Amino acid sequence: QVQVVESGGGSVQAGGSLRLSCAVSGVTYCVHYWIWYRQIPGEERDIVSTITEDGESTYADSVKGRFTASLDNAQKTAYLQMNMVKPNDTATYYCRFFCGTKGYWGQGTQVTVSS
Repeated sequence: QVQVVESGGGSVQAGGSLRLSCAVSGVTYCVHYWIWYRQIPGEERDIVSTITEDGESTYADSVKGRFTASLDNAQKTAYLQMNMVKPNDTATYYCRFFCGTKGYWGQGTQVTVSS
């Protein structure tokens, strides 16, 4: 059974940094990638970043140059390094792990940025 567990959220002041982790277990070999989302209450879940198993990443314009996705394939863990955070980065962050075409959600982790 595939499990996706996120960690690393918390409270930080504007201009600070956080690193989110997304650890996956129970996966057999497959072509895989991760997508990071964030969601503010009452709004849709938006894509923040994607990263393939080869380490190729993409970013939403709102975080480009500040956030960096990386991964440890051996540990089946993806990371989202968040630097120079802003108050409007406040949201619940989710990762979704894809094994082939099947996606698995993490439970979400809250990030709160104070000004």
